[in-house]
Amino acid sequence: MLNDITKHGDIEKLVDTFYSAVLDDALLAPFFTHIDFTHHKPRMIHFWSFVLLDEPGYTTNIFDKHSHMGLTQEALAQWVLLFEQTVRQDFSGEKAEQAILRAKTIAWTFQEKMKLG
Repeated sequence: MLNDITKHGDIEKLVDTFYSAVLDDALLAPFFTHIDFTHHKPRMIHFWSFVLLDEPGYTTNIFDKHSHMGLTQEALAQWVLLFEQTVRQDFSGEKAEQAILRAKTIAWTFQEKMKLG
């Protein structure tokens, strides 16, 4: 049985595994190859720790930080699919389900704000 997402190390594993899959994905990689993940990874971990572990202090507007990327509806759908696959391969439980729901909400919000739907 898989464990739920309960600690900072779980978030780090999720981020590492997920963005490795993103960079290997033919549709998504072009949107992300320019990103310095060594520099960006702590921010991603902080965001997901804020969302899932109630870690304080995250105040960045993620849409504003990503709106320049030119993401498409197809790319957002693939992002959600890979995220859900990553979560389900490594975790199970309330926080894992919360992570998937949050990813879907993020993608929907991006779609709406970018008028992709």
